[in-house]
Amino acid sequence: MSTLSLAVRDSSTMLRRNLLHARRYPSLTLNLLLTPVMLLLLFVYVFGDTMSAGIGGGGADRSAYVAYIVPGILLMTIGSTTVGTAVSVSNDMTEGIIARFRTMAIHRGSVIVGHVVGSVIQSVASVVVVGAVGLAIGFRSTDATVLEWVAAFGLLVLFATALTWIAVGMGLVSPNAEAASNNALPLILLPLLSSAFVPLDAMPGWFRPIAEYQPFTPAIETLRGLLLGTGIGHHGWLALAWCLGLAVLGHRWSAARFDAEPK
Repeated sequence: MSTLSLAVRDSSTMLRRNLLHARRYPSLTLNLLLTPVMLLLLFVYVFGDTMSAGIGGGGADRSAYVAYIVPGILLMTIGSTTVGTAVSVSNDMTEGIIARFRTMAIHRGSVIVGHVVGSVIQSVASVVVVGAVGLAIGFRSTDATVLEWVAAFGLLVLFATALTWIAVGMGLVSPNAEAASNNALPLILLPLLSSAFVPLDAMPGWFRPIAEYQPFTPAIETLRGLLLGTGIGHHGWLALAWCLGLAVLGHRWSAARFDAEPK
């Protein structure tokens, strides 16, 4: 069997293992999924009237703010889900299962690849669930074409892949699951410091560049442009650059850290 065939076979096995583990122990995924859902409901039904007035929707109509906030919540969902990846990787590294895998004739990188592909699948599934909640409370994308929907889905998958590689690296350098969860906390906090909840124009001048050029804001604005027909501008290229840059950085970091472990 060729090296490529061996890598694909073993990566598929590790992917199946991770998906079965997530199905049997869904509490972590559910806990991370509840955060964006609760924030969506909180900001729409508690702060929605005030927020919609602030973005020009009129205080009596929440629909403008629902349309504004859902793309940001979808990206936040990905950040929340990948925290579980960091915890899972850390558990594997500290509970002895990796040492056992290394005694077996399996492709060395398949363990990481299984975590990455499994996490991307879980992220997409979580986005679908949160998106369904958004549709239930009034989110609509009537102007988006089929091509724009495909591009939006591609952006979500690419963003999930990039954050997953970073989360894998965080899990590999963490001594235990609690540390992994804490190390991955920026993946949840960064969306709160982006344009997910309020427009960039409403932010203080000194803070606006930080919010505008961090990874989440370009992706959020690009997703809004694709689904709602708003201007994308330079955010599309920034989102693509952030996704590719984080994916390459996370892959190199994870591979180097995993290879540094005793064989």
